[in-house]
This record gives sequence, C-alpha cells and structure tokens, in this order.
Amino acid sequence: MAFRIKQTYWLYLSLSILSLCLAFTMTPVKASPSVITPVLSSSQSTNQLEQGRKFYQLGSFAEAITAWQRAAQQYHTQGDGINEALSLSYLSLAQQELNQWEAAKQSIEESVKILQSAKPSGDAIIWAQILNTQANLQLRTGKAENAIENWQQAQKYYEQAGDTMGSLGSQINQAQALQNLGFYRRSKQELETLTEKLAAMPDSEVKVSGLRSLGLALHAIGDGKSQEVLEQSLAIANKITAKTQLSSILSSLGKNASDSQDPEAALNYFEDAEKTATNPNEQLQASLARFKLLVDYHKLEYAIPLAPILKQQLVELPPSHNSLYAAINFAATLNKLPKPDQVLPIKDLAQLMAVTVKSAQKTQDATAEAHALYQWAQLYRRTQQWSEAKELTEKSLNIARELQADDIIAQAAWQMGKLYRQQSNRPKAISAYIEAVKSLKALRSDLATVNSDVQFSFRESVEPVYRELVGLLLNDQPSQPELLQARELIESLQIAELDNFFREACLDKAQQIDKVDPTAAVIYPIILPDRLATIISQSGKPLRYYVTPKPQAEIEQTLDKLLIAINPVSDSQDRVRFSKQIYDWLIRPAEQEQVFKDSKTLVFVLDGKLRNIPMAALYDGKQYLIEKYAVALSPGLQLMAAQSFQQHKIRAIVGGISQSRAGFAALPAVELEVNKISQAVSSKLLLNEQFTSKALGDRIKSSSVDIVHLATHGQFSSRLEDTYLLTWDGQVNVKELSELLKNRNGDSSKAIELLVLSACDTATGDDRAVLGLAGLAVKSGARSTVATLWPVKDKAAEILMASFYEQLRQPKITKAEALRQAQINLIRTTDFRDPFFWSAFVLVGNWI
Repeated sequence: MAFRIKQTYWLYLSLSILSLCLAFTMTPVKASPSVITPVLSSSQSTNQLEQGRKFYQLGSFAEAITAWQRAAQQYHTQGDGINEALSLSYLSLAQQELNQWEAAKQSIEESVKILQSAKPSGDAIIWAQILNTQANLQLRTGKAENAIENWQQAQKYYEQAGDTMGSLGSQINQAQALQNLGFYRRSKQELETLTEKLAAMPDSEVKVSGLRSLGLALHAIGDGKSQEVLEQSLAIANKITAKTQLSSILSSLGKNASDSQDPEAALNYFEDAEKTATNPNEQLQASLARFKLLVDYHKLEYAIPLAPILKQQLVELPPSHNSLYAAINFAATLNKLPKPDQVLPIKDLAQLMAVTVKSAQKTQDATAEAHALYQWAQLYRRTQQWSEAKELTEKSLNIARELQADDIIAQAAWQMGKLYRQQSNRPKAISAYIEAVKSLKALRSDLATVNSDVQFSFRESVEPVYRELVGLLLNDQPSQPELLQARELIESLQIAELDNFFREACLDKAQQIDKVDPTAAVIYPIILPDRLATIISQSGKPLRYYVTPKPQAEIEQTLDKLLIAINPVSDSQDRVRFSKQIYDWLIRPAEQEQVFKDSKTLVFVLDGKLRNIPMAALYDGKQYLIEKYAVALSPGLQLMAAQSFQQHKIRAIVGGISQSRAGFAALPAVELEVNKISQAVSSKLLLNEQFTSKALGDRIKSSSVDIVHLATHGQFSSRLEDTYLLTWDGQVNVKELSELLKNRNGDSSKAIELLVLSACDTATGDDRAVLGLAGLAVKSGARSTVATLWPVKDKAAEILMASFYEQLRQPKITKAEALRQAQINLIRTTDFRDPFFWSAFVLVGNWI
C-alpha cells in the first residue's frame, strides 16, 4: 500500500542553509549537512557527500538524491556504517523536499538502524542530525508525539556537541509540535523560556538567528510578541554588523507587517531587505515580496516598471527548487489581477511558465511542474484559449492525482470546473467542482497553515469553490438531492472557515443539526453573486428552497445599512425599513407557506455579512422575530449533544472585571451582575484581582460546573491573534482560553454546558469579526455559548443576565427560550426596549 502524507505545510523556520524554500516561509528546523565532516572515508565517497550538499544548497534536490545514494552505497561497500547512516539521513531530507515520503521514511529508518548497530555508535552531532531529520518527517506525516520525543533527544545531543543553534532549533520545533497537538499554553511557555534564554546570551550571530527563528515561530501562532522579537534580532544584527543576516530579518519583518495589514511598513522593510542583501537570491526574494505587496494593494504604477526586470531575472536563473517557486509565485501574483496584461504581457508570462515547466521536468520536481502548469493554464483561460487552457489544466490535474497532492488537485479541478461551466456543461462542471471540494476537505487543517512554496489564500482559493458549486447546484428548480448537497456544502464552508481561522482542524464529530430538535427549523441563507438563496431544513420533512434575485452588492449594502441603523442615535424608521426588508428575504416567504407553524426555535447557519446581523431584531412590521420564536446560531454541522440542565442543581464559575484594567474602561455594573448570578445559582466567584487565567484554569480543572460566566472585556475578530478575553493578569487568546475551558481533570468528555461572555465586542472595521465568536464557541468545547455582537450598556447586560439565569432555573426550558424570555423582558418591562440593547446577545451552538 502506498504511503500517503497529508499535504501539510508546517509553520516552522529553517535555521540552516538547507532551507531553500522562498523567503518568509517556515519549515521544520533541519541540521545542515555542511556542519558534519565525514569520518574515516575515502575521497570518492567524500566527494559524493560534498557534491550532494552543494546540489542541495542550490535547490537541485534530484541531483542531491543521486549523489547521496551513491555516497551511501560506497560507504556501505567500505563497511563505514556511520557515514552510510549520515548519507541516508541527508538523502531523506532531499526526498522530503520532493515529497517522496515513502522513500524518505525508508531512508531515515535505515539510517537509524545502521547507526544503532555501528561500532562505535557515532558521536553526538551525527545522532542529533539523524534524529532531527526523522522528527521532521514524523511531524510532516502526522506523528507529532513521536516528533517531539525525537527532538527532545536531538536537543540533548546538540547540547553534548556544544551546538547552541541546533539546540535552539530543536526547542522551537518542540514548541511548534505542541501547538499542533493542542497544548497551546505549554507551547507558549516553552517559547517564553526560549526568549529568556536568548535574552541572557551574549550578542552573536547565533543569537541573531535564534531571535529571528523565535520571532517567526511566535508569528505562526498569532503571538503579538513576534514583532518585538524580530526587532531585537535586527537591532543586534546591526550592532554586531551581521550583514549576512540583515536581509532575511528585514524580509521577515516585512511579512509580519504585511500580515498585520500595514503595507507602508512592509514596503519599507522589503526595500531595506533588497538594499542589504548579500547575494542575488536574497535580493530577488525581497524584490518579489515587494512586487507582490504592490500588486496586492493595487499600486500598479509602481509594480509595472518592476515586472519585466523580475521576469528577466527569473528566466535567467538556473533551474532549482528556489527558482521554480519564485517564478510560480510571480505568475500567481499576476494571475490574481483582473487584467494581468496591465502589468506584463500575457505572452511573456506564458513564456516564463513554459520555461518553468521544462525546468521542473529537468529537476524532477513534479509538484512544481503541476503548479506551473496550473498557472500557465490560468493565463490561457484569461485569453479565452479554451482548448489550451483545458489541456494544461488536465496535465496539472493528472500529475496532482498521481502525487495525491490535494492542494493542487483542489485548484486544478476548480479551474476545470470553471472551464466546463463556461462551456455550459453543467454535469461535468459539477463533477469537477465536487473533486475540488473533496480535496479541500482532505486538506482540512493543512489549509489553515501556510503553504511554504505557493501562496494559498482561503478567501481567494477555497471559499469561492464552495460558493460556485452551491450556485451550480441551486439552479431554477433544484432537486432534493441537489438541495441536500448544497446544504452540506454550506455547512462544510462554515467548518472550513473555522479551520482557517484556527489554522487547524476544529472538530470532527458531527451531529446533523435538524435532528437535534423536532421543534426547530434550521435556516441556511447563502449570498451568491446574483441572488440570496435560502434552504430551510426541518426534521423529517423535505428541504425547502427560496430565492431572492438580487445582486450581491445590493444585499450586502442593505445589511450594512441595518447594522448602522441599529445604533440608537440612528433614525428608527431606517432600522424598521431595513430590518423588515431582511425579514422579507429570509423569513416571510416560508412563513406565508406556514413552514414554521410547528417551530419553536429558528436556528440560523449564517453566511458572510449576514453573521453581523442580529436575527432576533428582524421585524415583520408588527413584531420582532424574537417575540415569535426562540433564535439560535449554529456554525454548521458541528454540534455537541446537549444535556438538559438539572435546574435546581446548576453549578457555575462566575468571573469578571469591574475595574479599569490594562487600558480598558471600568465596567461598574459587572460587580452587581456577577453577584446577582452568584446568588441565583450555586457558583464560585472570581472578581477583579481574583480573576486570573491561572485561577480560572484551576477552578475549571477542579470542579464539575455546568456554566462558565465571564463578564469582562474581550474582542472577536476574523484574525486569530486579535480574538481574546481580558483577565486580571492580561489578555488570553482564544486558543489558550479553549485549552483552559477543556481542562476538566483530563476528561475532555465533561464539556461545559454553557459559556457566557457578557461584555465582549467585535473588532472595528472587520466585517468578518463574528467569525471569532463562532470560532470561540466551537473551540471552547462548550455545548452552547452566549455572547454579545457589540458592547452593551452594562446596566442592560446586568438586567438581561439576571433574567436569563432566572429563566434557566425553570423546568423544561431550553437555553434559547431562556434567552428569548430575558430579551422579551428587556423589551416590555424596561427602558432598554431598543434592539441595540437586547439583540446583541446571541446563542451559538446547541440551543436545547
């Protein structure tokens, strides 16, 4: 049976000259073959070993493989086990670079076996090299636990050999692997310890490299200290005149700034990286990064003069892994433009891709060949040379299938689907799109990380595949099987977005949400380019389909206007008009057909900008939706089975901050809120200085509670690093919070029934910020989450929350109905009847 690897692109940094991926990528730390001198070897064997190193450093992996295979054979003939093992270890590294996973596994296992039986058994640095290579392969093939064990051993050997850089690299890799296993706090502690170790070291090139590596590792996990650490690396490099390291550090800072949406700073860093480059490759990579930034931010007047210069440099480069992917990414950058020929003639780009395909064939890099064929085909599709585009796409797809490279299959099959759709061949288009989606699902967590060689954007390369297939399935009169498939796709898109948000797979267990509650109707609206499509699912009944023919821009404009109008300072007539308009789109058509006559709860699986809208506030002209039905949100298929509360035995942990802290304003009513809740249900209270992340974690770990209620500042964002909760001792990011909430004495099955976040906010100017709320709801492991879409007057929150807990204690009431009654109470008995005050509270997850 063929050995198959998930197509994983791990967020690790190479500390050695072996890292020949593009600038700004992170791969597992590998020991450089150049640091180990063969012992007691013949000159011919040594020459092969050295030749392999040179090929590897040039990115000529196929030639390196040949050289190291010869070296291993010659050392075997001489009976030199140690150098044979070393050669096989290097061979495995090169095979990994070309995605030859089964061969790489065999090489490294043989290497370890030989070294174990060798007399003498090899010195520390050789063992460190080989264990590092094996750990690298284990991590990339989904065996993170084994990888950690080997890196721990490698670290000890590096320390025995006095190799500080090797030891640091092994520790960084361990921290990253811990992230992969979900041990976020432990990983962060490891990285913080490393930061302290590096700070204590005297200034040196080793320290500079270590800080840069650490900075990129922190960036990979969304830690804001990344910038600070990279800046330290740069300052020391300048201080000790480490000229060979300046360009790579500046490029890393540029990537950091770019990812933080600071294009001006990024541009300055990339320009400085070009100026300080000490070799042509560094300079080219910095130029390419600057070019991509200019294109991404539509500064074409600056990109246009740069394009022909870069194209010529790329054509003239000798074939190597590095040069192939530089050319592919150059083409990919231009292919994202509506009209690439504004920057460079299409024929010039096509010529570059033709050269790249030949170079990939020459260097036996099938993965690069498939990528280049795909980019080349895109160019022909743009010029409407359909047969040429189809031929090249098929070639790319066939290579990708042979490689089992799901990332390339997804893109090439998607392109094939678009070509068939253009030719009005709906059945073949659907078939191609289904293959693309299947590959995207196979990738799951791998999409969430960074492809180390080819840019792979979720918004550009994943989301449209799902949407376009839904659009194809939902034709004028879709059949029940097509509706079922479209519904599953909408759910899968939600899950894919959350995977992308967390940079890892979220949940695998699924429960079909229309089977959770026979009195609930599940509503799936999806915004397509020319219409708003709505599927309604009820247990035991056929799916229903409604469509509103409106351009996407008009739909989104109406949603934006309602969000503005909900603010109390806006015109209430605008709010009524827009909320009624959206009610007419989503609810009224089904209501007129009596679809909801037996429904008590409406569950929304919301799409795009609809996520920002409080469904409870939709208005039929007489009543708000919440006055007729309980309302819940679901992130899709992933629901944990709920357990009904034993109302008289509800146990809670209640935490909050009422005082001003860390630059955040005081929340005076929080003290009253948490005290009232503590009186209403059996609870343990953590207020102000008592509310630390450690105290919260300890309480959750040591007690069997149903509810965790946190009344503190927090923010939801579409960016993982900007989604957090405030404790007395600082911000806790969403991954750390999820780990705290799941730590139930080692028993993850004892999920929290309800997580309540009563004072959070969504990031300003982020139209996908509610993704952070859905992400936290899923990742927390809580069966249900109540949170706010925007900050609410703390007095209103205090009244609503007191009422909510009073309702929860009533027999046979669902969480959604308890929240509904609390919201109706605010509407009908207080001065907070305006939707701004009560509709911000939403229930995500299981509503039972």
